[in-house]
Amino acid sequence: MADPTPEALSRENAYLKTRVAQLQSDVADLSAEIDRLRQERERLHGRRTARAPDPLGGGQ
Repeated sequence: MADPTPEALSRENAYLKTRVAQLQSDVADLSAEIDRLRQERERLHGRRTARAPDPLGGGQ
């Protein structure tokens, strides 16, 4: 296999830089979604523990 040309390396480098930027954006979006879901879970969990037990829940 022949060595890649400088032009091919430059194209690949540009592509990889773009891909890294996309992936970093995806990670930031997922981190924000994790935080949002964690807050929602805590809110729902807090609401559930504050509520009186359901007498029909069968927790006996």
